[in-house]
Formats: sequence, C-alpha cells, structure tokens
Amino acid sequence: MNKFTQEQLRFHPSNGKTIRADFNGGELSSDFGALMLRETMLHSGIISRLTDGIDDKRHQSYIDHTLQELIAQRVLQMACGYEDANDSNHLRKDPIFKLANGRNPLDDDNHLASAPTYTRLGQSMTKRDIYNMTKALADHFISSYEYPPLAIIIDLDHTPAITHGGQQMNLFNAKYQDYCYLPLMIFEGLSGKLITSILRPGKTPTGRENAAILQRLIKLIRTRWPKTHLLVRGDSHFAQPELMQVVQDDPHSDYVLGKGAGHKTALRPKAKELLDEARKALDVKTGLAKLNNMPEPERLRLYGETDYQAKSWKGLDTRIIYKAEVNQKGDNPRFIVTSMIEASPEEIYEDLYCPRGQDENFIKHLKSDLSGDRLSDQGFLANHLRMFYACAAYVLHYELRTKALKGTELEKAQPSTVITKLCKVAVKVVEYKDRIKLHLPRSCPIKGLLQHITEVFYSMPLPRPG
Repeated sequence: MNKFTQEQLRFHPSNGKTIRADFNGGELSSDFGALMLRETMLHSGIISRLTDGIDDKRHQSYIDHTLQELIAQRVLQMACGYEDANDSNHLRKDPIFKLANGRNPLDDDNHLASAPTYTRLGQSMTKRDIYNMTKALADHFISSYEYPPLAIIIDLDHTPAITHGGQQMNLFNAKYQDYCYLPLMIFEGLSGKLITSILRPGKTPTGRENAAILQRLIKLIRTRWPKTHLLVRGDSHFAQPELMQVVQDDPHSDYVLGKGAGHKTALRPKAKELLDEARKALDVKTGLAKLNNMPEPERLRLYGETDYQAKSWKGLDTRIIYKAEVNQKGDNPRFIVTSMIEASPEEIYEDLYCPRGQDENFIKHLKSDLSGDRLSDQGFLANHLRMFYACAAYVLHYELRTKALKGTELEKAQPSTVITKLCKVAVKVVEYKDRIKLHLPRSCPIKGLLQHITEVFYSMPLPRPG
C-alpha cells in the first residue's frame, strides 16, 4: 500500500506556537493581474492579428487548444513574468490563467496547454508565418492611431541576444565577443510604441538587408498614411547608402543617423577649429570658476556642420553635423549625417538625434522585464516565435499603461514594476453555477488602484469581432 506524506513547510515558533504551512488552501492563484492584462488583450486585437498570420496545419478534430488560445496563454504568462514554456506545465492548471483564457477556472478537464504543445508549435513555424507575424505587429502599430499622425520617428536599433547552446544560425559577433542573435528592434520614438521586430543571425547586417526591411515598412505605412512625415533615426550602424537612398526616395521622409569619425584624416580634422574654440572657452570658464570658488564646468559643447561626401554616397543629399565637445579629460567630437536642411545643427543634434537614447530603455523593457532575449529553442524560426511572444507582451503592457493606468502611480512604470505591484496579487477563486467570485486579501495595499483599472476597462465597449 502506498504511503502518502503530506507536504509541509516548517518555520521556527512564534509567540510559543508552532508554525506549519501546507498546499491545501484550495483554488488560489498568485497572479490576479493576469485578468487586467486579459482586459487589455480584449480591447487590443494584437493576439488576433498574430494568430491570423499563422497557417494552422493541425487537424482540427484532434486539438484541444485553438491557435488563438495558445498564443494568448503564452503571451499572458510572459506579461506576468513567466519567461519559459516549462512554466506552462504548472500554470495550465492555475484558475486565474484559465479564466483569463476564457475557460472555466475550476474544471479539471479543460486545462491549458503544456510545454510540449509549445515545442510543437515552434517547430511548425514557416518563413511565411514569421513574415506574416512581423507584418501583423506593424499593422497593429498603424491601427493604434485613430487618425494619421503628422509625424512619427522610426527608431532602428540592433541588440544582442546571447545564446547558450547550439541554436540554429547563432554566430560569433566580434563586437559583443560572444555567440548571439542580433535582432532588429523598431520602435516609434515619440511614444515608445513597438512597431515591429525581426530576429536576425548574430552577424552585422549589410546595407541591403537594412534597406530591404525599411523599404517594406515604409511601403506598409504609406498605404494608410500617405503624407505622414517619417523621421528614420539610428546609430552609425545604419548610416549606409542603401538605407539612406530608401529614405530619400520617399518624398515625406528624412533621416538622422550617427556617423563614425572613421579614419583620423577623414572627419576629425573638420571639427578641429571648433574644438579649439571650445577648449579655449572651457579654460576661461574653468579659470573664472576657480577665482569665484564655484564648481568647475565639466564640459563645453559647440555645434557645427561641414562638407563631406563618402564615395558610396553618390546621388545622396547629405548634411554632416557635428558636436565639438571638450571636457576635463579631453576632446569628444561626435558626427551625424542627416537629410534635413532647415533646422540648425544644435537643434538636429540635441532635439532630434540625442533622444534616440530612450530607445535603449524600450529595449531593456522588452529584454530584461519580458525576457525578449530568452531564445533557447534549437530552431531559428521557433526562437523568432518566442521573441514575438515577448513583443506582444510589451504591447499589452504599453496599452495597459496608456489606457487604464493613466494618471496613476504606475502611468510611467516599466513592465517589471507593473508585474511586481499589479500582477502578483493573491486571489481565491470560487465558481458557482452562474457566476465566478474572486476573493482578494482584505489587507491588499492597492485596492483603490485595482478598482480604478477595472472600472476603466468595464466602461469601455468591447470591439466588434472582425
């Protein structure tokens, strides 16, 4: 006869009383916030768009989970901080995740999908599926605007996703000194919205590759926004003639891109005169500060522009702008190339180029908070699907903040903060014949915030199907 030992957690006594814990609390969940993300998902449409991009070849008579349920479950899990498909083996029985995915929370015969199901889904991906899902993200971005905007900023940036195994198409990258993928992340620089993302091998892309991606994106945008001004922004990796030509060919587009100084006889001498002037001005300011017992200035910046044309830029209307900065440790010149002709060098550099640093925060939210760089599947296309899960989770968090958290303490919070404060709330689930009751802790510290969010979503009409 089998003997079963009850699982217990033991603690040191308190107030003369022993303390024991067990796992017999009933139908509890630690992720009440999944329902908030479900409400966001119902108003978003991002899951339906991604699902429509996949050609589901499964025999419908033998499946327990629709494609939309699979995508929704995995995205919700990642949006709540569960980064791995193996987490599904336990969360498939979680009553809140079942409820968030449209299933009765306490039925024992309708559990969600497990990790092997997601493995098979990843292995079934085709290039056409991935292309359609990439386009679906961009379509969702465009549809998020009620009217065509006057202008948007297309921020381009590559980021390493370090690999730890024999993943297909992972390559050694000399810049990052490791084996990795090098996905291209595209955000809208004014709002922080994700436009789309493309997983790439770990090698530095050519100008033709970047230009082909941007050309498809601009073509897609122009079908809906023919006159919206597009500003393409990126670091020196994107200062490639093929990409600049694509932007120049569009009459309502401009670019502002970083430009490496290159050989010491190329661009650096062109900034020498202004650097000398800045150095003298810094010396004067430093001397005056010492005489008046004031803090010494750390740096001094001047801005200028110069004539420069690389051999590969034939036919391009370019303008080189530079920042002549000197600090207490030496010179720090920086160069950018742009097609804009009316704004001053300082305006272009400070107001248009420098804010692209915010793009790094968007990437951090996607990678660090939502595990967008956890690409541990063996197949390249399966890893691309993994990245799309994280991208959809990013979209849900963005829409949750802008729709329901506006005006609250979490309005500008990053996803990890929202997960910690909003998602990780304990809840007891009780199911009756005609209703479901969710019991939250009496001492819950965010009662007011939860009531605000639920009322915002409950007052919003659900979009019509299709």
